[in-house]
Amino acid sequence: MTLLDTPRLVAPDTFTASDARLCVGGVPLHLLAERVGSTPFFAYDRQKLSARVASLRSALAPGIELGYAIKANPMPAVVQHLRGVVDTFDVASAHEMRIALDTGIAPLQVSFAGPGKTSAEVRQAVAAGVLIEVESEVELTRVVSIADQVGLTPRVAIRVNPDFAVKGSGMRLSGGPQQFGVDSERVPELLGRLSSCGVDFFGFHIFAASQVLSADTLCEAQNRTVALAIRLADASPCPVRYLNLGGGFGIPYSDRDTPLDLVRVADNLTRLMQAEVHPRLGAPRVVIELGRYIVGECGLYVTRVVDRKQSRGRTFLVVDGGMHHQLAASGNLGQVIRRNYPVAIGYRAVTGGEERVSVVGCLCTPLDVLADNVVLPRADVGDLVAVFQAGAYGLTASPTAFLGHPAALEVLV
Repeated sequence: MTLLDTPRLVAPDTFTASDARLCVGGVPLHLLAERVGSTPFFAYDRQKLSARVASLRSALAPGIELGYAIKANPMPAVVQHLRGVVDTFDVASAHEMRIALDTGIAPLQVSFAGPGKTSAEVRQAVAAGVLIEVESEVELTRVVSIADQVGLTPRVAIRVNPDFAVKGSGMRLSGGPQQFGVDSERVPELLGRLSSCGVDFFGFHIFAASQVLSADTLCEAQNRTVALAIRLADASPCPVRYLNLGGGFGIPYSDRDTPLDLVRVADNLTRLMQAEVHPRLGAPRVVIELGRYIVGECGLYVTRVVDRKQSRGRTFLVVDGGMHHQLAASGNLGQVIRRNYPVAIGYRAVTGGEERVSVVGCLCTPLDVLADNVVLPRADVGDLVAVFQAGAYGLTASPTAFLGHPAALEVLV
């Protein structure tokens, strides 16, 4: 196979180019690197964040609230920007809760999910007045006990582990034994305890899967989720005021991935709202909670070539970053079969021909590969390499302390 016959990893059309120079937020990448002052760094595009949310708003029915899962990217500037365009925040730790509340959002628009909430975290959540999504019977007991000590009535919802699994998802969060949520068959018994617990019960959080690219799969999951919520509502001691349907909307990471058909998913949600949710549950707050889908395609990881070497017929571009900042791109964050993320040479003063190379990081491990055996324009020491789809689960999902290399900076442009 010749280079001309080989598929190329090129910049997704979510980022613009000016005079063959990659741009973020309208700023050429080489100038942005000068502005940041060092590499590696993550760059997030605020205009693309707003545009992504706007596209979701135009597709989703007006009665559906849009939530952002902060775990996808907790950079305070990103969260503050999204505060102006989303309705709710979902947090998974007390630290994320503080980031959310620092934006000025109302506490009731913040939900706190995740197994293993410590007593200290529960105390902070009760005191703040956020919605605590209870993951177990033990956690409910802990919430009630701490609320009595603090002297406040806690706001709670129950996170449910459905009795079905979603096939074809990047990560399964439901069906079978799970550390997430209360098994659906045990929820009615837990609901029976609520009237004597002195809690303010709002409703359910049912999150079945993540990183789903098939519209058919997502629609089926939404249909079964709504049906389950309706069944559970029959055992509720009060009307259901809150229904978090989770998210799971995926983004493409390789040229083999087909982007999600958002219109089909949104149309199915509209049908569910009109035919099932409103007739059976009244008027609960219905939340679609997204993280990766909002921020994932709005970020780059930028690193610089520090060495170019030949080894037994192969060319390696060694960069000053690596898997300690962007673990997912190395294939070590859940990929069964490693696939390259889209990468590009960010800027070259003199254009050259194409070549087959591997882009490797600076860590002393063969796992530190950002792009393996790909065709790129020729790059030399000093050139910038951009890894795309880096807006979600990047820096905070990576082993940043591994081997003691400096942390990457983050900028919102």
